[in-house]
Amino acid sequence: MTTELSPDALTGLLERARQDYQDLVGRGLSLDLTRGKPAPEQLDLSADLLSLPGGRHTSADGTDVRNYGGLQGLPELREIFAEVLQVPAGQLLAAGNSSLELMHDCLVHALLSVLPGAESRWVDQERIAFLCPIPGYDRHFALCERFGIDMIQVPMTAEGPDMKAVERLVAEDPAIKGIWCVPKYSNPDGVCYSDATVARLASMSTAAADFRIFWDNAYAAHHLTDEPVEIAGLLAACAEAGNPDRAFVFGSTSKITAAGAGVAFFGSSPANVQWLLGNNAKRSIGPDKVNQLRHVLFLRDADGVRAHMERQRAVLQPKFETVARILDTELGGTGLATWTSPKGGYFVTLEVPDGCAKEVVRRAAEAGIVLTPAGATHPYGDDPRDAVIRIAPSYPGLAELEQAIEGLAVCVRLAGYEQQAR
Repeated sequence: MTTELSPDALTGLLERARQDYQDLVGRGLSLDLTRGKPAPEQLDLSADLLSLPGGRHTSADGTDVRNYGGLQGLPELREIFAEVLQVPAGQLLAAGNSSLELMHDCLVHALLSVLPGAESRWVDQERIAFLCPIPGYDRHFALCERFGIDMIQVPMTAEGPDMKAVERLVAEDPAIKGIWCVPKYSNPDGVCYSDATVARLASMSTAAADFRIFWDNAYAAHHLTDEPVEIAGLLAACAEAGNPDRAFVFGSTSKITAAGAGVAFFGSSPANVQWLLGNNAKRSIGPDKVNQLRHVLFLRDADGVRAHMERQRAVLQPKFETVARILDTELGGTGLATWTSPKGGYFVTLEVPDGCAKEVVRRAAEAGIVLTPAGATHPYGDDPRDAVIRIAPSYPGLAELEQAIEGLAVCVRLAGYEQQAR
């Protein structure tokens, strides 16, 4: 990545970087780029939710949403998101506000009850492992760490996880029970899985009969360009390949409507849906159907979701363009960094020279710019190369975002040139 510099040129660049950094620290900034939260302007797009469902309290089939029951969620809401998540409405479950909660529960239930196709509970087996494409989503890794599930890293490619590595690992080790996937505009590098990758995931031979793909389709409708990326439907591919129980599909309205008060979804085979419903019945008498009705009335249908996401895009796209413009202006041609140009989702991945990410994050923090910790994109918070930094442009206003990215670029130049000078 780095470009060879003469000693004199390096000295000049390093002196300038040190002066720029002192100027940056002197500005007394207080900026936060840590998590991909919707900005207040995005949340305002769903303000009408707060006045819904108004005087109405019955769903389309006459169910009183104020009462107990309806563990699978409102049928009309499941119909709206069946197309978005590529799951038949009858095989989709609408639950509480968090898809992470559903992933957590699926792990707990797999540990404590027997999955369809399994011979025993996971907790009764000597070792449980998951494949973790890297860079990946820190909360997936945190769940594995929480439950003592071993994490095996596999590299990401431009088409998804390295399928040669995935196929080899799952074929030879029965302890590997699952793989984490963010298949569309993935967190954090924006990769979209190719049709070939989806087909191979669906059809590959696994040593574990109860292997599950945790398909976290968090950004299914979150486009940033005029050409929305479409991916193959995993659930249908698994059924066609003779592995109908392999896919656990997750999604939510968290970055569509109100992040803290949305609806989460689980889609899978009929057997898996019944398995989850049976276990969930022990912990809940039903989801918040008032909130589900609120979403039905607000979004109306799949076209309503698309129209709403275009309004979201109008807020987000200028921010991603700002990040790309500043990184190109400040770091383009330096050899000190590469970065992604995602077509959707919520993140930009910045790669700096090996051994520099933690130093960049530390320097930025000292200058008042808080970033996601270096290593968060890898299991156990350990990036062996110490090179990957996740940028979350969504929350700050444009003026603050410009300051933050310009400051980040200063920190990259300082850390990179200091490393070269050693």
